[in-house]
Amino acid sequence: MTGRIVTVFGGSGFIGRHVVRALCKQGWRVRVATRRPHLAGDVKLAGDVGQVQLVQANVRNRPSIARALENAEAVVNLVGILTERGSQSFHGTQALGAANIAELAAAAGIKTFVQLSAIGASKASRSRYAQTKAEAEESIRAAIPTATILRSSIVFGPEDGFFTRFAELARLSPVLPSIGSSTKFQPVYVGDVASAVAAALAKPEAAGRTYELGGPRTYTMKELLQYITREIDRPRVILPVPVAVAGPAAYIVGALSRLNPFFGPPITGDQVQLLKTDNIVGPGVGTLADLGVTNLETVEAITPTYLWRHRPHGQFQPPRVDEASRVDV
Repeated sequence: MTGRIVTVFGGSGFIGRHVVRALCKQGWRVRVATRRPHLAGDVKLAGDVGQVQLVQANVRNRPSIARALENAEAVVNLVGILTERGSQSFHGTQALGAANIAELAAAAGIKTFVQLSAIGASKASRSRYAQTKAEAEESIRAAIPTATILRSSIVFGPEDGFFTRFAELARLSPVLPSIGSSTKFQPVYVGDVASAVAAALAKPEAAGRTYELGGPRTYTMKELLQYITREIDRPRVILPVPVAVAGPAAYIVGALSRLNPFFGPPITGDQVQLLKTDNIVGPGVGTLADLGVTNLETVEAITPTYLWRHRPHGQFQPPRVDEASRVDV
């Protein structure tokens, strides 16, 4: 180990565990800042004995952030939410949280900073998720101009929030609503995102730049739903739903979910807004290849390793190889 410390906010989450492993392989001593360190003990297995340290920190609590940054040479911020619940709001968690981390990192003299954002981040968006991602980028660049911004498309891998969620819905319902059927996505494997974070810390030329992270193929929303139902061998009716119809209903369901922290809506009104625009790497921007991350994993190679749990007979039932596993309307 080099003895250099990198503090990773959100390091105990789905993406965070892969990022911590990649940074450990690079030789960093990794300090994982998380709200509930007593529930994140498995993250310490990502490195050698003593290489990963857990500390308690909340991105809305500046003193806890300052403690997590002590003696660190670099910072990675992975904190983000897809839905608002209770005190976890887009503004507090994504915009204000990122600003707090960046300002305190700048005060501590830290110039190496990596922010995981999202393709589509824009203050002009009607989605609060996309707006606050853009606000976070602006705050970070104002505090630390050398920060590297990584914008990803939807991220897949075991325990992801996309393929796993729709596979669960397909188990429960004979109909899968396809909102924004023609919207395009460029799913990127979580391990490739982790490699991009590690590369952004290692490459001096990445300082101050923005990169967009997308996988090797693009798909429409409809194609992804068709793939999922075929892979888990559960033929389902895929019903196109106009955004104008889905939006109001999803906002109501999302509002109810904020009152009940144990209820996770299948989709919220804010997510419907995101489905209005393509989620793919734009022209003329930095990419995974520019960071040296090549030989990208594909959806077809990775998702079968965890979607088998949703087949009627689990791992003992291979997926269908024909087109009979979907019904379009």
